[in-house]
Amino acid sequence: MKDYLKREDDFSTRRKHLEGLTDEELKARFRDLVEKTVDPLLEMARTHTTPSIERSILLRMGFSSIEAKPLVEMTIDRGLMGKGAGHVVYRAAKENNLSIREAGLRLLEGELWETLGFEGEVK
Repeated sequence: MKDYLKREDDFSTRRKHLEGLTDEELKARFRDLVEKTVDPLLEMARTHTTPSIERSILLRMGFSSIEAKPLVEMTIDRGLMGKGAGHVVYRAAKENNLSIREAGLRLLEGELWETLGFEGEVK
């Protein structure tokens, strides 16, 4: 291997701050670091969606592409895109004791929108 491609072994130097930790402390540190890594990704997923992503979610919830597109458009028109179209359908089903499919079809008919309990929540 070429000398300029070799990496000096500095493992023992880099791990000094971990030497005195127990297995439980190491696991706790690992979990903390994982959370710090994943939290920004979860926040981005929560706050950034697109009509394409929302249609895809609705397809996986059992709606056809012909049904998913207007559901997403209706969600956008009502300023609920930040909630996610799939979540809107789920919430309509939950709050009205309906199946996901029935709630989505009723939303497509213009029903149930007023029953969604998003008042007071941040969009």
